[in-house]
Amino acid sequence: MAQIALSGVIGALSHALDIAEGQPPGHAVRSCLIGMRVAAELDLDAAERSDLFYALLLKDAGCSANANRMAALFATDDRRAKATSKLIDWSDRRAALLWSLRTAAPGTGLRRRVEVLRGIRDEGDVTRSFMEARCDRGAEIARMLFLSEPTAVAIRSLDEHWDGRGMPDGLRGEEIPQAARIACLAQTVEAFHADGGVKAARAVAKRRRGRWFDPALVDAFLRFGDDREFWAQLESPDVSRWEPAEVAIAADDARLDRIAEAFAGVIDAKSPFTARHSERVAEIADGIAAVLGFDAGERRVMRRAALLHDIGKLAVSNRILDKPGRLNDEEFRAVQTHPAHTLNILRRAPCFAELADLAANHHEKLDGSGYPRSLRAPELDLPMRVLAVADVFEALTADRPYRGPLPLEQALAIIDRDVPHRLDAGVRAALEIHLGRASAPGAAPAALQRAA
Repeated sequence: MAQIALSGVIGALSHALDIAEGQPPGHAVRSCLIGMRVAAELDLDAAERSDLFYALLLKDAGCSANANRMAALFATDDRRAKATSKLIDWSDRRAALLWSLRTAAPGTGLRRRVEVLRGIRDEGDVTRSFMEARCDRGAEIARMLFLSEPTAVAIRSLDEHWDGRGMPDGLRGEEIPQAARIACLAQTVEAFHADGGVKAARAVAKRRRGRWFDPALVDAFLRFGDDREFWAQLESPDVSRWEPAEVAIAADDARLDRIAEAFAGVIDAKSPFTARHSERVAEIADGIAAVLGFDAGERRVMRRAALLHDIGKLAVSNRILDKPGRLNDEEFRAVQTHPAHTLNILRRAPCFAELADLAANHHEKLDGSGYPRSLRAPELDLPMRVLAVADVFEALTADRPYRGPLPLEQALAIIDRDVPHRLDAGVRAALEIHLGRASAPGAAPAALQRAA
């Protein structure tokens, strides 16, 4: 394939990170534009701007690493808690306490909320542990994508503050990498701009100057703070315009494979019960595809789709994903939205648009009883049928909050109840061959014939 701009791919997938953070779509891209404009004011060289550019787009790559614990400790929707926390000055004890009281155990009385906060206090320095998990994982994702070490370090130091009261390491002043200082300012300004416009963005920069933010960076920001043409760009941002052209990074097939693997890691980190779900679904789907005679190109598409099929789950609260009991109707409806989010996110990246429907249709069934679109057999091609079986088999044989992993025989028996009216019989037979339990020579051709 022809090489494509990495900026477009990461910019598109950054919308998944926005969702996980409870932010309006485009938060990371808009933060990137703000940060790159600050860099222009400072006349940073091309390499420094490139490092900053990817640090801004991937600043929230570690966002899912603390979602489960945050939801459990605060007894609330992790996305809601993260969204509102962006507007809090954590160095103000009163503001932090009020946020905690409003956020913990919503819908309950004051006594219950106080109990939750006492539990958090007894856990020790929870905020620091949250940030360490997030920052370490974000830097790891950047390294997985073969981005520069300054980019990874900037992501890890995103929440360090000029006065030394930030996290995770309490760095002070120029100990903090400049790219991290710019990213911290840019993401905060963007959140306040989204909430209250240019006036609110300028006000928070001034208010936290010398505390959270490097004074020189605030001064650079304020020099264009009244530039109406710049702020208008944020309404429909084009991130590619801000990547330094002289050091632009291309994404070939190998790097796109790596991107799918990295974002699968982001997805699976959301819950301890999905620690390797996307990776295992990809392995199973690829094994079935090999049995069915898919060529190398078809298997590559299948693997990427399998790795990314649950990217929409970043939009679902961990209070639902990790619930040990049966979901109520409202909670199940929330879960059923995740394939639609997957579709919308993957369609944003032209290089992944071809597999968006494949990835999003993993819960569709041949008889129309699946979700979210109730598609029927004629609308579900063979790759979609393969992914559906791989996803079900992995879920049945993995640990879940409401049960342990099922034995192989029991998992296959449950799948057999849905064959052939809901799941494809030929794909089921190919799964048996992949698992080394059968060598039926006619299984693959039969599946191919039905799918056609």
